[in-house]
Amino acid sequence: MSGLPGASTCPGPGEASDLKSPLGAKFREPLTEARFQQLFGDAEQEAELLAEPRWSRLRRLWRRRARACSGPGAWRLLRARLPPLRWLPHYRWRPWLLGDAVAGVTVGIVHVPQGMAFALLTSVPPVFGLYTSFFPVLIYTLLGTGRHLSTGTFAVLSLMTGSAVDRLVPEPLEGNLSGIEREQLDAQRVGAAAAMAFGSGALMLGMFALQLGVLATFLSEPVVKALTSGAALHVLVSQLPSLLGLPLPRQIGCFALFKTLAAVLTALPRSSPAELTVSALSLALLVPVKELNVRFRDRLPTPIPGEIVMVLLASVLCFTSSLDTRYNVQIVGLLPGGFPQPLLPSLAELPRILADSLPMALVTFAVSASLASIYADKYSYTIDSNQELFAHGVSNLISSLFSCFPNSATLATTSLLVDAGGNTQLAGLFSCMVVLSVLLWLGPFFYYLPKAVLACINISSMRQMFFQMRELPQLWRISRVDFAVWMVTWVAVVTLSVDLGLAVGVVFSMMTVVCRTQRVQCLALGLAEGTELYRPLRESHKLLQVPGLCILSYPTPLYFGTRGRFRRILEWHLGLGEGGKEAPKTDGPPDAAGQPMPRCWDPPSPGSV
Repeated sequence: MSGLPGASTCPGPGEASDLKSPLGAKFREPLTEARFQQLFGDAEQEAELLAEPRWSRLRRLWRRRARACSGPGAWRLLRARLPPLRWLPHYRWRPWLLGDAVAGVTVGIVHVPQGMAFALLTSVPPVFGLYTSFFPVLIYTLLGTGRHLSTGTFAVLSLMTGSAVDRLVPEPLEGNLSGIEREQLDAQRVGAAAAMAFGSGALMLGMFALQLGVLATFLSEPVVKALTSGAALHVLVSQLPSLLGLPLPRQIGCFALFKTLAAVLTALPRSSPAELTVSALSLALLVPVKELNVRFRDRLPTPIPGEIVMVLLASVLCFTSSLDTRYNVQIVGLLPGGFPQPLLPSLAELPRILADSLPMALVTFAVSASLASIYADKYSYTIDSNQELFAHGVSNLISSLFSCFPNSATLATTSLLVDAGGNTQLAGLFSCMVVLSVLLWLGPFFYYLPKAVLACINISSMRQMFFQMRELPQLWRISRVDFAVWMVTWVAVVTLSVDLGLAVGVVFSMMTVVCRTQRVQCLALGLAEGTELYRPLRESHKLLQVPGLCILSYPTPLYFGTRGRFRRILEWHLGLGEGGKEAPKTDGPPDAAGQPMPRCWDPPSPGSV
């Protein structure tokens, strides 16, 4: 930047500058702390506050809280906790209602087969997946702030819940259970899954009470995407026994993926040709339909419901061919009509499931908050992360009373809701109507549905999660550190387990943050000629150093981890010796020897400071 006439020198600390900026304003002189307080009166105000009697401060605080408990304050609190009171009065009925209705019905049709499929992934009977596709959706419609968010059963949470359920309520080694024994085992597993939903909901409500919505920032996007992509591989491998008709127990714990692969390869000669044929035909229909919905999403008025078509075709084929009796194909069976009786989960199980509920609560909040933020940015509205904690906490807590397992926002149905034209949370009510009709009247039509078809639905719904790996080359070009976080998290999820992989990913991500704070560059700043702007001295020779001042820019928080490096850099710039001691005095003028002169230029590299 070229200087103005007369701008060849910089004014001293006590002089006013006679330089003119292009707007005709004079430059400010450097202010000391005492001069700042003298000009702006902060010291006097602080003294007045300290001199105020304690009882007066308490009375002022009491009045403030009393005003918050007044009628307007209660109404503001109610509007904050019930978002429909804010958006429903401004709802555009004519342009939005049709889109919400079509999107809600479309998502509800997908919820029916997906809910039953993810219930098998959770190791509970299929009907409980329908309950989890109804109650949480209804509650989030009333409490959530994500206008385009679709909640319900989620594959990652179902996988985590199923692993915990199999560990807490293992299936007897002898197998071949009678009907009554199978019902008792299913009841115990349903109780364990509901207890985990209760525990994760209670944890999220505790986080809401502490206003910990900011925790979403610590679960970075690479961690969440690597977690879901690695969990998708777990889902694929865990469904192989159902695809092949192999009655294998689920492997749990570390290296469960490799144990399952080994067990499947060992038992492969005993696979059922009938179930293998059903699985191959189902995948041959579901995968192309998914691809058509993605490629022609702009041309299709609404996505093709491939899942419900496959469910109807497979049910008719199984009924007409008697696959269940002639070839021993496993079917869904009778879906009980109506709703289960509300029942409080066994509180005695809470200490046992607390270690499993915590990662589920974190995954629920991380996935839901990130999805809501993506679509809020896309459609120019805001979400409240603490209200999202409250909504998902209440959703899991209340739905657990109706034997639901942990739930959250889902990637596939949220994308489907947006593609189908959904505009607000009102689409959730239409989705609930579809699931309600199945629970009340249409349940018997799914009696002959093969379970292998549900396994195929689980696998096909992972398409979006698998394709997240295509973003890795771009992530490598943008940030090598984020790429490392992604890979470490994915490898930990695949080799260990989902919950341990999440812990490894979060810890590694935080370690990279700490390492970044240790490698920041401290810059010495100078005044650009003819301006009031300060720039790094190394950028240009046309910068003026303010006499008697050394202006440093240290762009990182000061805490115990950066204290030592900051002190060494500051000592170097101020001309101090090693260990904070000044250089020895020499025989000369006091100004030259007694006080070290600041040297405002770039310090040596971190290794040599």
